[in-house]
Amino acid sequence: MNLLYANDAMGKYPHSWYAATSDIDAVRTPLSGEVTADVCVIGAGYTGLSAALHLASAGRKVIVLEAQRVGFGASGRNGGQLGSGQRVEQRSLEQMMGVTSARYLWELGQEAKKLVKSLISKYQIECNLRPGIAWTAETKTDVDDLYRYAEHMQRNYNYHYDILSSSSFHEICPSPAYKGGIIDWDAGHLHPLRFAIGLAHATETAGGIIHERSAVLDVTEGNRTTICTEDGVITANHVIYACNGYLGGLKKSISSYVMPINNFIAATAPLGPDTVNVLTRDIAVSDSRFVVNYFRLSHDGRLLFGGGETYGYRFPTNIESTVRKPMCQIFPQLRDTAIDFVWGGTLAITMNRLPHIARVGLNALSASGYSGHGIGTATHAGKLMADAVIGESEGFDSMAAIPKISFPGGRTLRSPLLALAMAWYGIRDRLSF
Repeated sequence: MNLLYANDAMGKYPHSWYAATSDIDAVRTPLSGEVTADVCVIGAGYTGLSAALHLASAGRKVIVLEAQRVGFGASGRNGGQLGSGQRVEQRSLEQMMGVTSARYLWELGQEAKKLVKSLISKYQIECNLRPGIAWTAETKTDVDDLYRYAEHMQRNYNYHYDILSSSSFHEICPSPAYKGGIIDWDAGHLHPLRFAIGLAHATETAGGIIHERSAVLDVTEGNRTTICTEDGVITANHVIYACNGYLGGLKKSISSYVMPINNFIAATAPLGPDTVNVLTRDIAVSDSRFVVNYFRLSHDGRLLFGGGETYGYRFPTNIESTVRKPMCQIFPQLRDTAIDFVWGGTLAITMNRLPHIARVGLNALSASGYSGHGIGTATHAGKLMADAVIGESEGFDSMAAIPKISFPGGRTLRSPLLALAMAWYGIRDRLSF
């Protein structure tokens, strides 16, 4: 089954709150006929759009091929959290890679966050960017570990988190589940689909060309690479794979290291004055569960709550039930609250939860596997690939040097094996080990 069409109608955004509150462009024309380009980018999410924008701004002829719509995948469906650093926290990175490499990855992560903010400002992208992400936990042990992490970051990286006691955190997030937390005010949250659409507009203004409904069927790499769709062919000097969880079998050497998983979000009906029973400040929140719950308020007063994961191609038949269960564990007062929108999205993870960035051919680059940390990391990865094409490859090469671990069991068994592992972590979360 083709993941591109497993859960969605051709050329139509999912029924999400994000799509309902975005100015959706008319469908861009599919690729037709034979054309040439300096660079062909496959995928119009954050990675591909950022790569195309930076290449076009540098004067390269760049064509983006998107099987569905701009921002159709995880870029237009995610939780909207623009986090700091990498997906893996710094103490773990120090153990994995040593202090020097961990520090460098932290700085790259900070550069990624800064890049997103600068693009929003430069191109005047209206995506409701707001400061503040809180990290919280359901046990005192986990909260104490968050406090130690904040102290570690202040002492060793001169980076500040607000430390909140149980009562102080409860004043901001009155959930009976949480026992305290920390807030990162330099991180933020935004409307992810509007950000993606804004990147597309900026790309086109810079001279880049985007073709939607142009699924790539075959790529023949070489000194000059040929990229084929149903109705067209591009011959390019370079190709960039920016497909993330929707890569499928297009490049099998990537799929050994990057695996698609599904995550789900619900948007409640507007809560009106009852928003204070969920959050009293306009911040985003993530908890310490292995299968993370994350949430924030929308600009029209809804709770946007993400929770639950599945493996394999198909979404569950009842997404609302999948998300309502953890939502009501965190906010039992919302048990009878109406849910107006539910949607799923496919992201991609790696074994070590660090992005898979690699040269995958003579003139072929790839970046994917952001493991839920994609707004900053994916946008930055696109720029790093653009820089590498232009000839400034230091940042790309540094990220490409991250050790890569393939999934056990190959493409056939990796999903069942991960499902077993995640079932165990789900049990551990419920028992608060």
